[in-house]
Amino acid sequence: MKEVTLAYETWGELDSSGENAVLVVHALTGDSHCAGGCCETYKRGGWWDAMVGPGRAIDTDEHFIVCSNVLGGCSGSTGPASTDPETGHPYGMRFPIVTIRDMVRAQKRLLDDLGVRKLKLVIGGSIGGQQALEWAVECPGFVEKSVPIAATGALGPQGLGMSELGRRAIMADPLWRDGDYYGEDKGPETGLAIARMAGMMTYQSARGQQERFGRNSASRPALYEEFGGRFEIESYLHYQGKDLAGRFDANSYLYLTRAMDLYDVQAGYASQEEAYGRIEAEVLFVGISSDWLFPAAEVRMAARKARKAGTQAYYKEIESLNGHDAFLKDWDQLRAVVGPFLGG
Repeated sequence: MKEVTLAYETWGELDSSGENAVLVVHALTGDSHCAGGCCETYKRGGWWDAMVGPGRAIDTDEHFIVCSNVLGGCSGSTGPASTDPETGHPYGMRFPIVTIRDMVRAQKRLLDDLGVRKLKLVIGGSIGGQQALEWAVECPGFVEKSVPIAATGALGPQGLGMSELGRRAIMADPLWRDGDYYGEDKGPETGLAIARMAGMMTYQSARGQQERFGRNSASRPALYEEFGGRFEIESYLHYQGKDLAGRFDANSYLYLTRAMDLYDVQAGYASQEEAYGRIEAEVLFVGISSDWLFPAAEVRMAARKARKAGTQAYYKEIESLNGHDAFLKDWDQLRAVVGPFLGG
């Protein structure tokens, strides 16, 4: 694939040096609208509005902020729903497997076109955190600081297994049609909704769910026919599944979860130590105390491995009951971690 499209948004101004840029990389089902408030297209506003803006931790008065929808996504960037110029039809499952490194290399081309000579910071959580780490490995000298949040150099077997459960739910939906559902009245919405439900269970902590939902009976209107009543946690998952199915492409979900699974920081190198040893940036690994998708202990270990390889690597931990999702919720702690690192 020689030519691809990346949808992106920017905030602030690039200075004459071309070195005041910050790249924000989104999570699995995110998009390029990390800031900017509510509008007709983005009714919920930017997904990191609390972090990005004038006078905020990532200050648009001082920095040129770039956020792009990832390669393989479905919010304007080239992905499975895009038209294959050779056939005139959507790629579907004929779209090539995309890796985290592919995403980073596409973003690098975008930044080159925008006149960015150096990144002051690259930051993101989850699959965005994998990209932030890969940026530091792939582009030494171009990145000054990197903040991988809730991410490590490789996802563990529990996370891999949950990703596969979600993908198989999509593929088992008869409306998936081997990925060729574009132009049909309906696609694999049920399979995608179930995949999202499974994913949501990995983004939260057991204690957090206990405090939020417990065994409470459902208070929301039913979306599906009841089977012996409903618990609030069930209704919550139903609504989360329906919401994603209404805004996201199922094939993109397959490709992006696979990219997340396949990422291994040492791929193409003799060892993790060699990969980490390439890094010239300062790297701040941020773990979340209740995260079980990327457990804090594993994030802390990634920081240690990077330090052992000679990298200026640090570790901070967010204490939260919000699990993996804390990087989208615990704003005060995030600001306390990111602000000093970027400004220091």
